[in-house]
Amino acid sequence: MGRRQIKCHGDGARFEAVADYVYRRFGGGVTYIADVAGGQGLLSRILSKKYNYVCEVIDPRGHTLKGVPSKTAYYSPDMAGFYDLIIGLHPDGATRAVAESALYRPVLLIPCCNDWDTGQKLGSCELVAAISDYFVQMGVQYETIAFDFKKPKNIGLLTAVSHDDSI
Repeated sequence: MGRRQIKCHGDGARFEAVADYVYRRFGGGVTYIADVAGGQGLLSRILSKKYNYVCEVIDPRGHTLKGVPSKTAYYSPDMAGFYDLIIGLHPDGATRAVAESALYRPVLLIPCCNDWDTGQKLGSCELVAAISDYFVQMGVQYETIAFDFKKPKNIGLLTAVSHDDSI
């Protein structure tokens, strides 16, 4: 009997690409990671098993794979204090909450859908620009990263909250 194949929407390479980036960028500088709207927990599984981070999926849908630590809840920025890094890899409706967490903790946000401003149509580039504008308005330092997976939803924003976290 073989392993059960895990199905996911979008480019499956995104999980490995983001996990590799987190390890290269942070190494042992972070321990506790929130995987916001992480669905089945594929990113968390890689970060935990391959890189020994302590990860937790926070997702109201409660569909994580067996053995992946999770919290069945809607994410809010007041949860950020429990983690060293907040990751939103295509976090859909949690995009704004993940971005707001950048006021308290480093955030890696790779947005996909326009749950940022439903009053206007935003494509991928416009969505990243709108979130970038928010970071500028809030005085949050950030950098833009192009990940090596299928475009156009491969652009991420990495934030820092202090000189200690400078990018």
